[in-house]
Amino acid sequence: MTGDFRFVRTNGADPDFAENCRLLDMDLERRVGKVIKRDKYQQFNQLDEIKEVIVIYAGDAVAGAGAIREYSHDDIKYATELKRVFVREEFQGHGLGTKLVLELLKWAKELGYERVILETGELLAESCHVYRKTGFEVIENYGPYANMPESLCMMKTL
Repeated sequence: MTGDFRFVRTNGADPDFAENCRLLDMDLERRVGKVIKRDKYQQFNQLDEIKEVIVIYAGDAVAGAGAIREYSHDDIKYATELKRVFVREEFQGHGLGTKLVLELLKWAKELGYERVILETGELLAESCHVYRKTGFEVIENYGPYANMPESLCMMKTL
C-alpha cells in the first residue's frame, strides 16, 4: 500500500491506540510466545498512565501507533519510555516504524525530556533494527526488566 500517512497526536484513552495494542499483543504472542512467557510483561504495558500517543492513519485505516510514558525512577532520571510501538503487518515496509519512532522522539524533546528508554528483545529483530537506526544504544536492563534476561533495554539521549 502506498499513499499519504497522517501522524495524529492523541492519548492513551484513544480507542484506535487500544486496538493497535491488542493487535501488537497478538503479534508478540505469535512471534515470541513459544519462547518467552509474556504474561509477566502485562503489568508493564497498561495504558492508563500513557498520556502521549501517536496513531498513524492511511486514509481512515489505522496503520500503527506508539506512545511515550514518563519514567520516574531513581535509576534513570528525566526520561520517558517508548511504549507499545507497532505498525500493522499490511503497512509494514514503508518505513513507518522509523518515522513513528522519530515523531515520538520529537515529542519527547518538546516535552523537555533528556533521554528516551525502551525495552524490547533480541527476538524482535525488526524492532531492534529500527531502534538502532534511530540512535538508540543498548544499556543495562533497567527497573522492572533488570532480572529478565530475555529483555533488551536501550536508551537515546535527546
